[in-house]
Amino acid sequence: MTTTIRQQDLIDSIAGALQYISYYHPADYIAHLARAYEREQSPAAKDAMAQILTNSKMSAIGHRPICQDTGIVNVFLKIGMDVRWEGFTGGLEDAVNEGVRRGYNHPDNMLRASVVADPHFARKNTKDNTPAVIFTQIVPGNTVDITVAAKGGGSENKSKMIMMNPGDSIVDWVLKTIPTMGAGWCPPGMIGIGIGGTAEKAVLLAKESLMEDLDMYELQAKSQRGEKLDQVEEMRLELYQKVNALGIGAQGLGGLSTVLDVKIKMYPTHAASKPVAMIPNCAATRHAHFVMDGSGPVYMDPPSLDLWPKVEWAPDTQKSKRVDLNALTKEEVASWKPGDTLLLNGKMLTGRDAAHKRIQDMLAKGEPLPVDFTNRVIYYVGPVDPVGDEAVGPAGPTTATRMDSFTNMMLEKTGLIAMIGKAERGPVAIEAIKQHKSAYLMAVGGAAYLVSKAIRNAKVVGFADLGMEAIYEFDVVDMPVTVAVDAGGTSAHITGPAIWKEKIATGQFKGIAVEGV
Repeated sequence: MTTTIRQQDLIDSIAGALQYISYYHPADYIAHLARAYEREQSPAAKDAMAQILTNSKMSAIGHRPICQDTGIVNVFLKIGMDVRWEGFTGGLEDAVNEGVRRGYNHPDNMLRASVVADPHFARKNTKDNTPAVIFTQIVPGNTVDITVAAKGGGSENKSKMIMMNPGDSIVDWVLKTIPTMGAGWCPPGMIGIGIGGTAEKAVLLAKESLMEDLDMYELQAKSQRGEKLDQVEEMRLELYQKVNALGIGAQGLGGLSTVLDVKIKMYPTHAASKPVAMIPNCAATRHAHFVMDGSGPVYMDPPSLDLWPKVEWAPDTQKSKRVDLNALTKEEVASWKPGDTLLLNGKMLTGRDAAHKRIQDMLAKGEPLPVDFTNRVIYYVGPVDPVGDEAVGPAGPTTATRMDSFTNMMLEKTGLIAMIGKAERGPVAIEAIKQHKSAYLMAVGGAAYLVSKAIRNAKVVGFADLGMEAIYEFDVVDMPVTVAVDAGGTSAHITGPAIWKEKIATGQFKGIAVEGV
């Protein structure tokens, strides 16, 4: 029996799904993160997870993005052979992209347009997050099976691929590779592994595996009951345990949970080959699956708010020190220690890659900068546009290592006093921080809506043409950050995981039971 799919129904379904996943975490992710939160023993990691869980529920209630990086859209289409199309003014991909366009430009919940055309030269923003990356299969049947995902740049940039010899150990490669990925992929998340096919097929397998539901706790329970696991299940469980034993932890600060699940998808390959790809999914895991049967657009039902655990992060002056950014001195910055939690108050500046590159060019030409950075703090962020009475939309940190090559210039030539971003800093930045007695503060990736509530005013003060990459001035109240690199050059992202790897190796946490496991 033939099914008719209308263009408008497809457009509306894609747009609706993208809105849905921007503010609703998958239920399986929340369940796994809640269990990890219960079990966590590292105070820094537990605080980060509390912020992520609180942010997630706030986004679900407020219908605003979980993360400011609303991703590049991936669409997987399985089209039944008995499907016919009606009312299409262009190709199938044109209709999908129109759905993306409408989903990202929804007036009640504008999503950040991150896609740039011409990936190497002009890198000009397309303004509507099109085009999507689209995969199409023709399968038996009379329905269109659709999976929509929005993949953040921080996690996508940590993708790895290797052409192995048939006898090489995948487990060894994963355990060697994950520590090199840093924390820019916003753990705790999940790891997808593709094995087989050809180089490009292995990467596609890894991405497809990330669309599957998390079921690691069910797999653990199956193992504990003594039921037989197949080889893939055994490998998933082994990798889950060994990756978490690395001690990297939430946001890379050290802790018990680095991954919530490990997925593996395989495909036949050449006898001489073993292609392997690994792609992480961040704390803003976003994907949805639906089936079109010709009866109209498909809209997903909202999850029950009872799914979220009763975790409500709030500023705590007993644990954290309030800092007045308007009166910040080098002496105060030098007094901060790695792992200290601070609540920032006052005015800060923002800037990302494009702004830093322009500052570099202006300084080289002797041109005056649009704003004075002396004794100021810069926040690496590209916020979502505000809606309603918001000062700014979700405004979580971006990966700080992308600014490493600019750090010495900023500290030496602009008077900048400290920086805020996501995840670790590399050796070049750490050396510059040490040399200039500066500091790097880490905000939690995956808590963008929560952070935005600390921003009471926002105005563009430079490079307005750069859009979300312009220099803003934020006025903040109790914005939570952790000292990640102090004035002496000590990095919490180096010391934290090392300490927790050692602690986990003692076996002292094996007896921590979590309800439902």
